[in-house]
Amino acid sequence: MVLSQGPDAVLFAEIDDDRGGVEYSRTENYRSPLAPLRAAEARAVTEPGQPSWYARWAHRFADALEASPIGPFHEGRWVLSRRLAGEGASRTEDVSADRWRSLLLDDHPDGYIDWFTGSWGVMPLRRMSPPDNGRVKAYRKQAREGILPPALLWWFSGLNCYAILDGHDRLVAAIAENRKPAVLVLSRAPSEEQTRTGTDRALSTYRLTMSLLDGPHPVTDHQGSTRAASHLLAAQLHELKVDYAPTRAWPMRAAHRRSQEGLDSLT
Repeated sequence: MVLSQGPDAVLFAEIDDDRGGVEYSRTENYRSPLAPLRAAEARAVTEPGQPSWYARWAHRFADALEASPIGPFHEGRWVLSRRLAGEGASRTEDVSADRWRSLLLDDHPDGYIDWFTGSWGVMPLRRMSPPDNGRVKAYRKQAREGILPPALLWWFSGLNCYAILDGHDRLVAAIAENRKPAVLVLSRAPSEEQTRTGTDRALSTYRLTMSLLDGPHPVTDHQGSTRAASHLLAAQLHELKVDYAPTRAWPMRAAHRRSQEGLDSLT
């Protein structure tokens, strides 16, 4: 696999023959698709940590990604959410600061993900700055003030991990201050056909459950069972809106194939 921005290769990866893991190597070519966030802009977004705060940053990121020629957008439906799947957390801020330290795949430039023992990590697409870096220091001050903007992650199903699209230094700053980083996750949404199929399946299961509950045989705690079935339906329908669809891929460009061959000859 090759992750590229225009003509530049950002990351090369090769999956094990037994599909047990993936080896990867990053270049120094990655560029954020978002312009740098200024301190005045961070202060202008009020009520940090509240749903409205995340919503405003989500709109800001979506507009910037749509306008950027080097972002991951292509045709289809996309979702920006606070959901970090695979961590047993309904929102990204439910993950502790210590856990964030262990999630970072900060082994630049080369590394390996063992899919049997560890997935759902967070991959920097460039070298992480040290905590005493000048820009990181400025972000650490924002973290202490509680106004540090969220980092932007992208669900990359080919690696079974998240890639940092923007906010490498903001993540370093939050972790250095022992704060839980605020994060928004970009992912492809399921297609309309997949959503329709999933909705029909969930509704069919719900109707069957209700017919059994309303059937001739008595059910202990009928009201509680009905409430549980309704909550399950609501959760399934919500999941269909925010679920991660697989990352889209295309045939590798000839220039990138030659780069990969050169890389292989060095390893």
